[in-house]
Amino acid sequence: MLPLDDGSASGVHVQLPDGTDEFERPGFTVGTMSNNFRRFNARIGVVFKFQARVIRLLTWRRPSHTLSFLAVYTFVCLDPYLLFILPLAVGLLGILVPSFVARHPAPLAEPDRVRNLGYSPRGPPLAPARTVKPVKELSRDFLRNMGDLQNCMEDFSVAHDKIIALVVPKTNFSDEALSSAIFVLLFAAAAVMSIAAHLLPWRFLALAAGWASIWSGHPTVARLVEQMRTQYLASGGEERERFVQSAFDAWVRSDIILDEAPETREVEIFELQRLANSSGSTLGAGEWEPWLFSPSPYDPLSAGRIAGQRPRGTRFFEDVLPPEGWEWSEKKWALDLWSREWVEERIITGVEVETEGERWVYDIYNEQEQTQHEPGTVIDASQQASASLKGGHAGQPTISWEEGEEGMGRRGEWRRRRWVRMVKRKNLTTSS
Repeated sequence: MLPLDDGSASGVHVQLPDGTDEFERPGFTVGTMSNNFRRFNARIGVVFKFQARVIRLLTWRRPSHTLSFLAVYTFVCLDPYLLFILPLAVGLLGILVPSFVARHPAPLAEPDRVRNLGYSPRGPPLAPARTVKPVKELSRDFLRNMGDLQNCMEDFSVAHDKIIALVVPKTNFSDEALSSAIFVLLFAAAAVMSIAAHLLPWRFLALAAGWASIWSGHPTVARLVEQMRTQYLASGGEERERFVQSAFDAWVRSDIILDEAPETREVEIFELQRLANSSGSTLGAGEWEPWLFSPSPYDPLSAGRIAGQRPRGTRFFEDVLPPEGWEWSEKKWALDLWSREWVEERIITGVEVETEGERWVYDIYNEQEQTQHEPGTVIDASQQASASLKGGHAGQPTISWEEGEEGMGRRGEWRRRRWVRMVKRKNLTTSS
């Protein structure tokens, strides 16, 4: 799901699901950035005007406007279907009506010359249509937009840093006990809400929350809230907050257990040996020479062997590495004495199992198999074989090794035995 960074700086390439190219956005250049910024700053004034009006509305600069907004908000909370009428009302009262009034302005009040009879929309248009034009570069409005944009960038940076400082340390599991406790609380709240969400009076909750938040911006209410806060702190409010925080920390320490042992797994490696005289010697003839340690048993019906590939691995036991992200939890490898089990588990055929002694699993001699070929491949130090987690492939058997009779008494070119060792998850620590 996450695209890989191919290191290209030509731009953002957008591709449709069917594989066809849609468009390619240009990359970063200083000239394009400067031109786009000037165009953006010349047109962003309407956003700052809207922001200023919202601030005046919420800070009770004109109480009649704020009360009107609260009335509309109340009707929407009590009847949420009215929410779909708001865009239409905004289009009528906020766009079309002011545009019409701009073309048909009211007459100026001149009681000495013309008696003011009120506004009348009759007659032809008296003024040109109102349009929104970008401000000129380096004009007063352009510089004002730059100042507002500068302040918005600062406000966003401050808010971003405060949210990061408040939320991230508690949710990024740097303190695993605290993050785990928050996870448990959120999971419990989600479970409760999934059952009881339809029982809550959401309309009245939204109504109360909206009225409380808007009334908190009233100067008189703000002074009362500040006085109550001062009295609360003076009467030992900080001590009560510390008591609640200490009780929560005690619950976290007592209920959240993080001292569990790391996850452990069993890994395996196969020791492969090759018959020095591999031209179909009789049982006991020839010498077995150590070849390499491989993560696969290299059985006669393995995909690599059928494809003519040589086994891959490392010559020395000490060079066998644990899987990535794991580390050894035992000091030594242990020989798997249950060779018959791992052979049957992988449905390996064409082999002879040694159930006593050194637990070798021999190839059954096959006259059709070529026995004269190049030596096995050994990976260099940068590609050393690592032990694989327990599991293997399942071949497609044509005859079971227990049922085979042809070639009895003669062994093939390879033999292998399985070594196991325990690994545990590596504790990965990141430096800040």
